[in-house]
Amino acid sequence: MAGGVRSVLTVIVFTLLGVLVGVGGYTFYYARGASYLSDDPNACANCHVMREQLASWQKSSHRAVATCNACHTPHDLVGKYATKIENGYHHSRAFTFQDWHEPIRMREASARIVLHNCQDCHRQMVSQLPEHLVEPGSPVNCITCHRDAGHAGK
Repeated sequence: MAGGVRSVLTVIVFTLLGVLVGVGGYTFYYARGASYLSDDPNACANCHVMREQLASWQKSSHRAVATCNACHTPHDLVGKYATKIENGYHHSRAFTFQDWHEPIRMREASARIVLHNCQDCHRQMVSQLPEHLVEPGSPVNCITCHRDAGHAGK
């Protein structure tokens, strides 16, 4: 009898595991999950929520020199994909439950990454602009005045 119960439990566990893998695999396929591993800006608009951001980036001054990942993820490999995983979780949760803020806002962690990347790409220019410092020794906050640089009209 114990062997029969064990084999029934084994079948149930493997069936549930198969369903989970199947649903997860289909969701990954349907949501074009592999596209999020690329640097293609169109991947950021796979869900309807980000289409306005993609359209505004396409009109921006940065379109020719920077993709979404160039500004919104760290430039090191581990940091980039860790941020993509974290943002992907937050975006998919918000999209699934339809509970994002309108207009879409960056989280504080994302804003720090964008600011760091502004300063990194424009290092030479920023170092020559001491008048942009709010307080001596404080970092230049490019986003405050140049909000439209990456997304025209945003």
